Amino acid sequence: MGQVLIAAYAVFAVSAGARTFSQVVTQFDVAPVAYVLSGVAAAVYLVATVAFRKPGRTWFRVALAACLFEMAGVIGVGLWTTLDPELFARATVWSHFGSGYFFVPLVLPFVGLAWLKHVEPETRPVR
Repeated sequence: MGQVLIAAYAVFAVSAGARTFSQVVTQFDVAPVAYVLSGVAAAVYLVATVAFRKPGRTWFRVALAACLFEMAGVIGVGLWTTLDPELFARATVWSHFGSGYFFVPLVLPFVGLAWLKHVEPETRPVR
């Protein structure tokens, strides 16, 4: 399960990063808020990808923070895009609760938190 989770975060990091680069270079003036948020999403996915791969207390906390930040982002931006769609001419990864990505951005942080709760003892942080 851990390898699939890491692969999902890596795919989202690459796709969100590429999409952000393309959007910022070609049409930033159309929806700057949406494109900046796509960049934030790419950064969060990249941090999560790295943190899930590393054992130890520090990386566990980084992965936990990335999942919580991602969850807050999906919910917050999902509500924001519903209330003020003019700011989001083009969807971000987190727009409309990740509907353009089959709601995977909404589910992924929950899966990540569940995996962190049940991570192997040798990689679990010492308490």
